[in-house]
Amino acid sequence: MTITRISSGGEFEAKIGYCRAVVAGGFVHVAGTVGQGDDVVAQCRSALAVIGMALTDAGSSFEQIVRINYYLPDRHEFEPCWPILAETFGDNPPAATMIECGLIDPKFRIEIEVTALAP
Repeated sequence: MTITRISSGGEFEAKIGYCRAVVAGGFVHVAGTVGQGDDVVAQCRSALAVIGMALTDAGSSFEQIVRINYYLPDRHEFEPCWPILAETFGDNPPAATMIECGLIDPKFRIEIEVTALAP
């Protein structure tokens, strides 16, 4: 089996020892991704943009996502993200889970992790 690792060049990839995405076994596994911005909505949009770039680099797309996990320190902040997610996935919604948990830094309001079909 061939494994392809895709780096986004983020500062924590080398520090922690991970890469943005791994293509293996017919899937693209995108690491948990946080975004930039002052609130959960801005961070959600930013995280999805980073995920979109990783999927493109892997030859995949949002339409190929089969699984998505959302991690938020406050579950009440998830609802403002729903319109963005509905717009992003449209007629191709993946299986999804939302978990309330602590994130690596309190400034982060959402982390998103996806698994997509590989080309």
